[in-house]
Amino acid sequence: MTSISSPCIRVCRIDPDTQLCDGCGRTVGEIREWRLMGEAERLAIMDTLKDRMREATEVGRLDPMPEAV
Repeated sequence: MTSISSPCIRVCRIDPDTQLCDGCGRTVGEIREWRLMGEAERLAIMDTLKDRMREATEVGRLDPMPEAV
């Protein structure tokens, strides 16, 4: 079996404001379709995730490291 590239860090929670995963920054649609995408498409999305997360954090909508309650 060939492994596929994934940004998942097992912190799977969709922020209700940004609609991005708090752990990896992907949208629900991207997460759902991930295994169906080609490697080039996955890598292209992964190239955008750091900026997405930074932008969401800068506007105060995404907690970059959710705290344990």
